[in-house]
Amino acid sequence: MDKNQRMQELVDILNRASADYYSGREESMTNFEWDALFDELAQLEAEIGITLPNSPTQMTSDAPMGEGKETGVKEPHEFPTLSLAKTKVVKELQAWAGDRPIWLTWKLDGLTLVLTYDQGKLSKIMTRGNGTIGTNITFMKDVIRGFPLEISEQGHMVVRGEATISYSDFTMINDTIEDEDEKYSNPRNLASGTLALDVSNVSKVQERKVTFYAFALVYLEHGMNEWGKRIAYLDQLGFQTIEREATRAEDLPEAIQRWTKKVESGDMDLPVDGLVICYDDIEYAASGSVTGHHAARSGLAFKWQDVSAISQLDHVEWSCAASVITPVAVFEPIQLEGTIVSRASLCNISEMERLGIGEDQRTTLEIIKANKIIPKCIAVKQASGQFSIPECCPVCQQKTEIRTSANSGTKTLRCTNPACPAKHLKRFSRFVSKHGMDIDGLSIQTLLAFVNKGYIKHFEDIYHLSKYKEEIKSLEGFGEKSCENLLKAIERSRKVHPVNFIYALCIPLIGVDAGKKIIGKLGSNGFLSRLQSGEGFLDIEGIGPEKSSAILQWYQEPEQNASFHALLRELHLEEVTAKPDDGGKCAGLTFVITGDVHHFSNRDAFRAYVEGEGGSVTGSVSKKTNYLVNNDVQSTSAKNKKAMDLGIPILSEEDFLAMFG
Repeated sequence: MDKNQRMQELVDILNRASADYYSGREESMTNFEWDALFDELAQLEAEIGITLPNSPTQMTSDAPMGEGKETGVKEPHEFPTLSLAKTKVVKELQAWAGDRPIWLTWKLDGLTLVLTYDQGKLSKIMTRGNGTIGTNITFMKDVIRGFPLEISEQGHMVVRGEATISYSDFTMINDTIEDEDEKYSNPRNLASGTLALDVSNVSKVQERKVTFYAFALVYLEHGMNEWGKRIAYLDQLGFQTIEREATRAEDLPEAIQRWTKKVESGDMDLPVDGLVICYDDIEYAASGSVTGHHAARSGLAFKWQDVSAISQLDHVEWSCAASVITPVAVFEPIQLEGTIVSRASLCNISEMERLGIGEDQRTTLEIIKANKIIPKCIAVKQASGQFSIPECCPVCQQKTEIRTSANSGTKTLRCTNPACPAKHLKRFSRFVSKHGMDIDGLSIQTLLAFVNKGYIKHFEDIYHLSKYKEEIKSLEGFGEKSCENLLKAIERSRKVHPVNFIYALCIPLIGVDAGKKIIGKLGSNGFLSRLQSGEGFLDIEGIGPEKSSAILQWYQEPEQNASFHALLRELHLEEVTAKPDDGGKCAGLTFVITGDVHHFSNRDAFRAYVEGEGGSVTGSVSKKTNYLVNNDVQSTSAKNKKAMDLGIPILSEEDFLAMFG
């Protein structure tokens, strides 16, 4: 194959992979592999002096959002959203910076969005698309985090930023997806698929905690030529903004080393795939030429060189989550990107076959840390024999089976036992959540490990984890201190408010609001007696026949009943008395609470007090609002301004307590 043929082949391979990457489909190659092929293509183009029209070195993907679903309308961008040139050489960054003041920021690994504001209100949200034309997804404005819907800036304003999903949220979501075909390969893939959802599925965007981080104030009607001041102004307006550091060319090597260590430490929860430098002088940055889809002075991206290491496979550990049993390579510890690594997911049986995994202790692996975070096996350097597949589930010891996806042909190992504890991870996660028992330290990853070790089979088993103290201390990620902190958190949770307890029980159709209504009407003792008598809850406003029936059916199931009473023996349920029918001090009133609070521990506690006294709390000021509570009564915030325009009283906390405390 000559160089021209190889160049065309590389363009085709990279464009297919890029389409998968940008559309939210399963990715066909790692960043490590994509970068290597991209660099090979760029080198060939330089040697031959020819660039193919559809070369990814000159283009960004225009993959369709949502595979043709009704997600929004394609529209041209007001200001082209151009991509950044990239380098892996620090000296090239320094040469680009010259003697001008610059800023160093993260290159977040998410989806670029463009937000437009007019007359102080969010008027449009656009995806990046191909940089010239994007998709209007303004219908998602209430479910994406990180930006205000109303601002004090009244002129036309355009903000650019990255929408991301954290690693912890990504892992939690993936671990509770049973169908292997439905799992996402990385947080960026999940964010892309999430923002491609249609209007009917918009609630999933909120569930997945998609968060916007502003990295550029593209247009502002008045002055402000410095990038740093513009981002600080976005902070003042209420935006979540990107982390940044002012620097100069001579200080870049040390700064990049510091920022890289933040990633290598494993403490970064946001997905990043590099760093970015940009000029502080906005006017100078805008004066550069445009080549292909790159603006010469808009910024320069720094991508880390992927470092790989070789290790010997010790064994494959099979871990069950939902009904999927996932293989994990456990190998001789190696130093990689500043940390010791000894484990990497092998995804599924198909991936093991693709890599050519052989027998334990007879297979040599090549390992990288994708984006310096997630250990990943990218190749088998030497293998002998064939890996074995367990016939029994590692959790319940029941029979396993291999299933092949009709769509992708992916082979996965499944547990055939419908009662396997590993299939109840969502329930365990809800039980320990903030709205439930509020047990800090029991992440879904930790729960998964404890379930696979056999420490947890039912809710009440969590209160007997102390008998596994020595075993827990020896688990990866645990030690003496973290184990002690976890056991203390479990002990603290033994005293629980009945509303939290109801939520933690995972009763079908019953959430926090239903729990508040039940306890507000009946009190804690009344709730327990209604369960035992089978009387039901139809007399409670907001609890209809369906919810009442769901509670009674749940209680009558032998396994649920046994677990419920076992929990009552472990816990101290706070005694809450029923509110009289005439309501409390806030009965019939609607409040909006904003800003810092001083007398209550936090705004959630403030909200709980208002609701306990018969009132309601909403997030935005409207004609239906009776009072806005803000300790900064004279603030010029959007909520204060709207309250004043509507003639709604603004109370400080002291005012509130004097009237309703």
